[in-house]
Amino acid sequence: MPLHQHFINIAKKYGKKPAIIDRSTNKTFTYSQALIASLILSKKFDHFEQGFIGILLPTSGGAALSNLGLLMSRRVPVMINYSTGAADNVRYAQQKCDFRTVITSKVLLEKINCEFVDGMVFIEDLLQEITLFDKIKAALKSKLPVGTILKRVHGGDDDDQAVMLFTSGSEKAPKAVPLTHRNILSNIEGFSSRFNINDQDCILATLPYFHVFGLTTNMWTPLFHGMTLVSYANPIEFKNVCRVIREEKPSIVFGTPVFFRGYLAKSEQGDYDSARIVVCGADKCPDSLRKGFLEKHNVTLLEGYGVTETSPVIAVNSHVHNRPGSVGHPLPNVEVRILNIDTNEPCKPGEEGRVTVRGGLVMKGYYEDPEETEKSFINGWYDTGDIGYLDEDGYLWLSGRLKRFLKVAGEMVSLVRVEQVLDKLLPDDADCCAVEVPDEAKGAKIVVAVTVPIDEKDILQKMGAELPNIYLPKKFKVIDEMPKMGSGKVDFRTTSKIVLDMLKNKD
Repeated sequence: MPLHQHFINIAKKYGKKPAIIDRSTNKTFTYSQALIASLILSKKFDHFEQGFIGILLPTSGGAALSNLGLLMSRRVPVMINYSTGAADNVRYAQQKCDFRTVITSKVLLEKINCEFVDGMVFIEDLLQEITLFDKIKAALKSKLPVGTILKRVHGGDDDDQAVMLFTSGSEKAPKAVPLTHRNILSNIEGFSSRFNINDQDCILATLPYFHVFGLTTNMWTPLFHGMTLVSYANPIEFKNVCRVIREEKPSIVFGTPVFFRGYLAKSEQGDYDSARIVVCGADKCPDSLRKGFLEKHNVTLLEGYGVTETSPVIAVNSHVHNRPGSVGHPLPNVEVRILNIDTNEPCKPGEEGRVTVRGGLVMKGYYEDPEETEKSFINGWYDTGDIGYLDEDGYLWLSGRLKRFLKVAGEMVSLVRVEQVLDKLLPDDADCCAVEVPDEAKGAKIVVAVTVPIDEKDILQKMGAELPNIYLPKKFKVIDEMPKMGSGKVDFRTTSKIVLDMLKNKD
């Protein structure tokens, strides 16, 4: 059953239970109210063109209900990143997927200082257009038997497209990733079984819905199980998020290293007493962060791993099986195979290679990009682009992106390894990013961007105690601020351009 149809069943079952507690607007929707609201919106969306409709909204009740309303009206939401370059992202999505209408908010545009783009429709205006008759009609429809309601909204099946998302664009131009209802449902079922997630849980939703990590774990999972979803629009308002955790007492918290570092700093002892599951994903979880949560909150920060194309969760540690530093066992309904980088032959336990994935969570292919799709699959297995290995006990360990390895004098060198060693030598509030720069003699060389001035001779000497000479950077470039994506990940593409421009200007 497609996600929106499953939601109707859940809403009828849990009627008076809070479905969404929106702490940014201080509005609460019970499951009955959420059903009525989504039915109203579905009728409003009937006035727009068929096919794709953009959503440029923060994590909120409005964003969740808009997703439901669009699917009920036979339309597919296109989730658009508003964290950086929102106007450009809107135009890129419109051009890439050939649509016009984008549901957004006046408040959001003002807050992020985003210009109006042709095709934008304000949700505030849509809500003002709702009449008493609209409300009565939707309320009466919501009282009908489940089977009757299901027949009066768009049906479809599991293989229909549920959402259009975009890759981060940290390495090159974002690719459009269509995910089906089956993809997302498969992922929900997989990691829910690992943690025994159920209707008694309450989840903190701060991750943006334009990232698949947020969309699947912070929106569809709670609505799938009949949980209560506590949303807060801005994950980097660390003090406010900690207050919400303290007051709402969620049992599940998902986040990224950047967000959790802020929550650790601003939280008080006891804030996480209600949390039985705290999972860190989207980037490597530092040992210091795990240690900090354990010491301050007696909470085990569990690390997981996923990519947009796999809906997203591939593997995750659990309280029963946790090997810090790894990203855990693959989910029970997910197959992971490590392939030799050069031959594509399966690797033995402990041997590094390409991380490939197979299962119901994997997308069918990139939107209208058969060339990229063909390059991304190896004999039916999706190639994540990551390098890693499975140990003897089945835990998955990641070494970094294949594109973040370079050949220096014929040897494969990991930029991530360079950053890991350097990170331990820099102040806690400093960032670093190793980039590849062409070199006529050796093919490539390493230059590191750092956000604080350093003693290069001293740093290189200390790095040399842990790394071979071939790993040592040739130069360091100090930049004011490290470019970041919305999830807190470093924007490698922009950082590389900054470094190359600095080197070129100096030359």
